Amino acid sequence: MTRRPIRLAVDIGGTFVDAMELDTRSNRVRFRKASTTPARPADGVLAAIAALGTDLSEVELFTHGTTLGLNAVLERRGGRTGIITNEGFRDIFLIGRGNVPPDHMYDFTYQRPPSLVQRRFTAGVRGRLDHRGRVVEELDPDSVRAAARNLVVEQQVTSIAICFLHSFLDPSHEREAARLIREEFPGVSLSLSTDIVREYREYERTSTTVLEAYIRPIFERYVDELESGLAERGFAGQFLIMRSGGGSMTSAVAKTSPTHTVLSGPAGGIVGAAYLATELGRERLLTFDIGGTSLDACVIENGAAVAAYEAQLEHFPLLIPTYDIRTIGAGGGSIAWLDRGLLKVGPQSAGADPGPVCYGRGGASPTVTDAAVVLGYVDPDRFLAGTMGLHDAAARTAIREQLAEPLGLSAAGAAAGVFDVLLARTVGAVRQITVERGHDPRHFALLAFGGAGPLLAPLLAREMGIGEVIVPFAPSGFSAWGMLSADIVNDFSRTVMAALDDVDLADLEELFKAVEAEAVASLVAQGVPGDQAVLERQFEVRYLGQEHSLMVTVGSTLDRDAVRAAFDELHRGRYGHTMGNPLQLLNLRVRGIGRTVRPELGTHPRGDGDPTRALLTHRDAYDFGRRAVVPFAVYDRAALEPGDTFAGPALVDEGTSTTVVPSGQRVTVDEHRYLLVTLEEAR
Repeated sequence: MTRRPIRLAVDIGGTFVDAMELDTRSNRVRFRKASTTPARPADGVLAAIAALGTDLSEVELFTHGTTLGLNAVLERRGGRTGIITNEGFRDIFLIGRGNVPPDHMYDFTYQRPPSLVQRRFTAGVRGRLDHRGRVVEELDPDSVRAAARNLVVEQQVTSIAICFLHSFLDPSHEREAARLIREEFPGVSLSLSTDIVREYREYERTSTTVLEAYIRPIFERYVDELESGLAERGFAGQFLIMRSGGGSMTSAVAKTSPTHTVLSGPAGGIVGAAYLATELGRERLLTFDIGGTSLDACVIENGAAVAAYEAQLEHFPLLIPTYDIRTIGAGGGSIAWLDRGLLKVGPQSAGADPGPVCYGRGGASPTVTDAAVVLGYVDPDRFLAGTMGLHDAAARTAIREQLAEPLGLSAAGAAAGVFDVLLARTVGAVRQITVERGHDPRHFALLAFGGAGPLLAPLLAREMGIGEVIVPFAPSGFSAWGMLSADIVNDFSRTVMAALDDVDLADLEELFKAVEAEAVASLVAQGVPGDQAVLERQFEVRYLGQEHSLMVTVGSTLDRDAVRAAFDELHRGRYGHTMGNPLQLLNLRVRGIGRTVRPELGTHPRGDGDPTRALLTHRDAYDFGRRAVVPFAVYDRAALEPGDTFAGPALVDEGTSTTVVPSGQRVTVDEHRYLLVTLEEAR
């Protein structure tokens, strides 16, 4: 069978769909964008592929990142969901935790958003396990059938979450309940907590299962629709979907585990950034991704992103592996508005429809993109490589009437204020994952991507004393590029909950082997040969008496002293001290990895160092170095060569994004034709 030479990756953002094509024969990469279509998201994906002109019959691998599941929760568009749990515990999900979000800490009128599941859609059944997984009361089949009949027939639910107390120790009751329900109602979608996450904490496990059940119907329909659309256009390769915690999975697995995709869009950028950090020799790297609706930042050390094992959708916890990303509602489409005379940016977004005022699609509220047009950073005639003209006069009018005149400022002054507010919010997000975690951001390089990342990254570097900003090729499509290098990954866990000094290492080794067998079986089912599966082992550890934990990687041989030393080192790095308390093992984790061939970073011969060949024009724009409108040199990125260097104020235009370099900073083009923006004083 002839090997297909093309690999394709598509990432759906809040405003645009990014499609990236890699020809493995020449290592050539092509990139195109299309507008996001919220009502029918698959249409935007197919439109972006059509814009590339890719022959889908030649595509070997199609990797996709989507926030469809996330949006289904935020917009309450999921399936009608019910819960079956133990009798007497039907309110676990509805009660939840008593914590209040930090931004509502002093708001005594705060009320949590409405639950995803109404109380009449919850049912308790007879049957119980104790805290050691022993049967206290056998599962009552008649009770299960009656609960299912009530939910499906009377309440018309289409999806059921099954979550029993302590089932993470023994899943037999959940599996029997599912068997009984499928016999009577084969068309109902079932989500079992023990198929999703086998860890302690009943509320968090129930919440994860409910979110899975809520998302699954709409996610399955979307993936089926996209698979059909691709097949109709000749695609016969492998279809992968990104995971929130890095790596990818087949579309068949994704349909049974949609919660693992909720943050898959940002994850693509993190995967690409971790690969770049290794290839470029940057031990410490900060990712800085600004799209149409949000800003995401993550720390990468020694080629690996910081991981977390609990995410949050609204106030609902999710026990899934994910990257430790700080996200704020601030992107190119974020709306700038006045709150009692104070200028604010976001979290409301104009999205893809109607979009910013300058798009001319009916948007009436000024956004960050409109401010960038007013400041002179975006050429209205070259936006999206000239395929989409912008209405700069409309943007200026909106900024002037809604922001500048009420604040007593010029239009440029108000637009600069929008960037100032956005920058202040950005500094706060970056400090959360650096300074508050014991990291000095000045020791990191900043990787700028997303459509608006290069607009703001040099300003952020200037504000925080970061010495280097890296702008990769096609930064607005970098998340899609990162997906091209994503391995096939699956994560498995078991709760241990024992003191390190007391646990039997032989028992732990047996448990690791059982979990590793699950991981290998999962990879084999996704087309990875069993002898090529890579397995990584970890313990989740804390000092006895602590609430929070840290992840410790362990080798093939378990050693108490090595685990203690590794944990103490991590604790000292994070918190500045260690303790003499005994260590407690919470969970053991296994990550199964099927390696994929990564795209090579192309290198180019050094030019003569003179960038004037790439100089397009000079344009007046706002310089934050001088706080004034001054002439900027405008360069065509495609014409820049390795070795070229020039000082700000300058704009580097590549059609789908613009890098803004204020005075006091300098650009150097490296051998990969990446832009390196440095502070003049740092040089």
